[in-house]
Amino acid sequence: MKLTIFGASLILIVALAGILAPALTSHDPYAMSLPQQFQPPSADHIFGLDQNGSDVFSRVVFGARISLSVAFIVVTISGLIGLLVGSAAGYFEGWIDTAFMRTIDMLHAFPGFLLAIAMVAVMGPSLQNLILAMCLTGWTGYARLVRGEVLHLKARDYVLAARATGAGPARLLVFHIWPNLVGALTVQATFGMAGTVLAESSLSFLGLGAPPTEPTWGSLLNAGRRALIEAPHLSFFPGLAIFILVLGFNLFGDGLRDLLDPKRTKT
Repeated sequence: MKLTIFGASLILIVALAGILAPALTSHDPYAMSLPQQFQPPSADHIFGLDQNGSDVFSRVVFGARISLSVAFIVVTISGLIGLLVGSAAGYFEGWIDTAFMRTIDMLHAFPGFLLAIAMVAVMGPSLQNLILAMCLTGWTGYARLVRGEVLHLKARDYVLAARATGAGPARLLVFHIWPNLVGALTVQATFGMAGTVLAESSLSFLGLGAPPTEPTWGSLLNAGRRALIEAPHLSFFPGLAIFILVLGFNLFGDGLRDLLDPKRTKT
């Protein structure tokens, strides 16, 4: 429980930093001062300055907005697609189940990250293309989870009783099956947020995410890589931000999974 609260606290800190970014710093993340480039951390610039003389702290806290926004959008879209596809496959079974599951197997035949790299490379680097690329395969994990749960839940007595009263598939799914999927989907989404933050940072690091002028954590890491010995603070602080956020989501997800698992054992 303590680790769950700790994980939630880390997520909250990063989220508040992104929301309150204009109030936390007086420096413009896009402002440049080339004569002051690579300055180390100081009282005025607590994270130092980058290769363009821009304030690293400002770019890190404003970058939190991008990382969290992309993660939330990707997880929401992927979760909704996975919920609909998994529900249809699990409830109707037959050829519908076969068609959807073979499609998922086909997508899983390609490494998701490499497929995202190929898509962004073809369509061009932008946040919209980045989100589309990550959603292309991101929904498959949710679909598999929902399908398995629906196959189990649709045989429960309360669902059979509702069906006996004349409830149709849509009503059974929305009012009797989906409410019981909230816990499992929430846990899956929490881990999905962590994975999306890492994927977005990795693609931005490779120059396939947001435009280089945008203050994303991955692009900050890429810029710091070129001056790792001369100015290690350029890589350290965005890397620390990624570590804190991903750790927070993983700890929070582990705690939720234990909390929502009725078979967990108390220690």
